[in-house]
Amino acid sequence: IESNLEPKNLTFVLQFLLLGFTDDPELQSLIFSLFLFIYLVTILGNLLIILAISFESHLHTPMYFFLSNLSVNDICCCTVTVIKMLVNIQANDQSITYTACLTQLFFALVFAYFENFLLAVMAYDRYVAICDPL
Repeated sequence: IESNLEPKNLTFVLQFLLLGFTDDPELQSLIFSLFLFIYLVTILGNLLIILAISFESHLHTPMYFFLSNLSVNDICCCTVTVIKMLVNIQANDQSITYTACLTQLFFALVFAYFENFLLAVMAYDRYVAICDPL
């Protein structure tokens, strides 16, 4: 028999508070600049790899096809994780909603699994090329 007098937990989690690196505004701008620079270099490097593979006809082999997909995956993985961090640093709002947190976690895991799958396929491609050459 359930009694109405028993205390129940009726709280809901609507957002999480994220801890930043520091509360010092000078250091926050330095950290923002550093992470933005690293993010832009990562995006530019991966885009250059994709463009080189797509424009050079000698690189139209399975290994470079997988390398191009790995670059696209790296762009997506970095974008999922770094963008929210940059927004939080710049806006001084250290919160993320529960839905956004689950969405970010989902995509981070999807891209991590896809990267592992691509690396396994690339390793198998090298294995076949070495052990059973054409």
